[in-house]
Amino acid sequence: MSILISPRISEKSYGLSQQNIYVFDVPMSANKAQVIEAVKENYPDVKISDVRLMIAKGKVKAVNRGKHARPTTAKRSDKKKAYVSVSEGKIAVFAESEEA
Repeated sequence: MSILISPRISEKSYGLSQQNIYVFDVPMSANKAQVIEAVKENYPDVKISDVRLMIAKGKVKAVNRGKHARPTTAKRSDKKKAYVSVSEGKIAVFAESEEA
């Protein structure tokens, strides 16, 4: 069974795409083999040379619950990113913005 991956759209990922490195948001349970399988399934004309996984820890933010309630903190959820290096082919993540 393949996992659901979505491309990460940011300035940093756009800069990395110029070097044939693409960034995807992946589930926390994903491993490298599952990421490779999902990328090959979604983009069959690319050849993957390397995959790096990174967990971005969620930030702790202050939360105010009203005028008389005590302020508290809440933690955002952790996220996992996959940096996929492509040796052959292109992934058209930013194709819409390049045309404009």
